[in-house]
Amino acid sequence: MKNISLALQGIQMLFVAFGALVLMPLLTGLDTNVALFTAGLGTLLFQLITRRQIPIFLASSFAFIAPIMYGVQTWGIPSTMGGLMAAGGVYLILASLIKIKGDGFIKRLLPPVVVAPVIIVIGLGLAPVAVNMALGKSGDGSIILVDQNTALIISLSALLSTVIMATFGKGLLKLMPILAGILVGYMMSLLFGIIDFTSVITASWIAIPNFIAPEFHWHAIAFMIPVAIAPAVEHIGDILAISNVTGKDYLKNPGLHRTIAGDGLATIAAASFGGPPNTTYSEVTGAVTLTKSFNPVIMTWAAVIAIILAFIGKLGAIMQTMPVPVMGGIMCLLFGSIAAVGLNTLIRHQVDLTEPRNLCIVGITLVFGIGGMAFGIGSFSLSGISLCGILAIIMNLLLPMPKETP
Repeated sequence: MKNISLALQGIQMLFVAFGALVLMPLLTGLDTNVALFTAGLGTLLFQLITRRQIPIFLASSFAFIAPIMYGVQTWGIPSTMGGLMAAGGVYLILASLIKIKGDGFIKRLLPPVVVAPVIIVIGLGLAPVAVNMALGKSGDGSIILVDQNTALIISLSALLSTVIMATFGKGLLKLMPILAGILVGYMMSLLFGIIDFTSVITASWIAIPNFIAPEFHWHAIAFMIPVAIAPAVEHIGDILAISNVTGKDYLKNPGLHRTIAGDGLATIAAASFGGPPNTTYSEVTGAVTLTKSFNPVIMTWAAVIAIILAFIGKLGAIMQTMPVPVMGGIMCLLFGSIAAVGLNTLIRHQVDLTEPRNLCIVGITLVFGIGGMAFGIGSFSLSGISLCGILAIIMNLLLPMPKETP
């Protein structure tokens, strides 16, 4: 009976994460069944590294959505996966440095004045894509996929449902705003008759997920490595949050070096199968808070169930019928929310933007990142997130700290 109870709680945790979990591959062009498989695999690897001490589930950080979309469009899925494996390697390097030097150096290398503008760039960099999709167009706006008036009704329905659930929802429902938006948008799409179920009918009940082997392209690697900055900082916040919930200090036991290494290994494993990168999932942390489900075995069950669901072919086929306006409506909130996290980082840490040093770092990072500045020598070039992330770190290290006023 105990195992049955733990399994049911595991299903509940997976259900909380499901909407956000499948949204990532739907937005980026990856396979939803592969995402389910790699989320389960990543969670099990994380538990192995952390000695199954933390009640947490792994799936992809939304901070990776915009970079993966750009990477897939620019270099294709295999090369993007190679870049994500390199990003996972950054986690392992950070874990080693934390093990050797302690976690103080992260605060020196990645202070709020560096992290915040990079997060804002990640959020706003592909804002036009969200708007185009909400209007029923392809991401670049070149192809009209759904009539604009119909698309607006559907996308606004999905967006408003997400906002209402996030704002007024109670209990577990409050933790599933994205799932609510997906369901309402999908039902509106059914009413307008814009969904084709041919692929669902022809899909097999049992099917091996569409695994994709990574390829290694230095442009994609250089682009993805700085992207790891934001999720790494997000990871520390998530570990602090779950520590507060359970009353245990996971930064000390099993240790921040182990938790970051767990994320890194899980990300490398996910990308090696063609899945999105893995990081600790705050929606599930919220569910743990509400239900007091502190037993890490519950997350083991959630991971195993996710892997089993990954082999149900019709589930993936249904996910792939998701209309563009539904995703566009939710993305309008999602990308803005990521940017808001960056703004909140500046506010919460009281970064003084009247100080010329801080203003230079934040201002140049934002304009270079959002404006599309590119530096290159021959075939080597840096642009977007990779450029502004590296630039923010270099400026922070080189520009002199302000003198303290007596």
